[in-house]
Amino acid sequence: MRKGKKSPDEMTFLEHLEDLRKRIFYSFLAIVIAVIPAWFFSKEIYNILARPVTQYLPADTKLVFTHLTAPFMLYIKVSFLAAILLTSPFIFLQLWFFVAPGLYKKEKKYVYPFVIFTTFFFLLGAAFGYFVAFPFACNFFLKMGSEFQPMITIDQYFSLALRLLIGIALVFEMPTLIFFLSRMGLVTSRWMVKNFKYAVLVVFIIAAIITPSPDIINQSILAVPMLALYGISILIAFVFGEKRGKEKTESEEDLAG
Repeated sequence: MRKGKKSPDEMTFLEHLEDLRKRIFYSFLAIVIAVIPAWFFSKEIYNILARPVTQYLPADTKLVFTHLTAPFMLYIKVSFLAAILLTSPFIFLQLWFFVAPGLYKKEKKYVYPFVIFTTFFFLLGAAFGYFVAFPFACNFFLKMGSEFQPMITIDQYFSLALRLLIGIALVFEMPTLIFFLSRMGLVTSRWMVKNFKYAVLVVFIIAAIITPSPDIINQSILAVPMLALYGISILIAFVFGEKRGKEKTESEEDLAG
């Protein structure tokens, strides 16, 4: 260790806060840098983002805006959304650097699997939201209002798209989160099975928050994959929780010997 440099375990609370500020700053800087190239393709990205609703609108129907600056602000927001998706591996790497000091030395080697799997599940969640949940919700609402002339503003649509895509993408991080909680001994597969009924309740509450509709059909579009992820997480907790227990037992035996 370099002279004068503290180990992570010796960091004070204020130093941890400073490290958090640094990680947030690096992540934000990466997003801002990625916004620049994303801006040049913002119109194309918007057309892709609008497809879940425009495919169900009457021919030649476009989304509308009510404020003069709304299109400009929309393209900026679209650029930021694209930048977040593009820089997600770097953002998760910064998250790892922040939590790594609290892990055992053996667990710190999981940096690459952590970045790979958090990025994979984040993008998988965003893809599920874009290709499945969002189009289903758009089709449902447009059919409900089929007797009216739709005039959807770009502000309202983007707010809904952002909430669904990012919300679902974060929900899909459950397996990765459970992996690390089980490795740290904070969660066990037995505890997750025991509390499954409460997990179902929490899942439907989260689905109700993310989805814009109170009906059970739209909520189930998100809730069913979340419950499937919970089941996968139970298996992950069982496998890696057992592995942690064996490693702890072996360490205790080595110390006793």
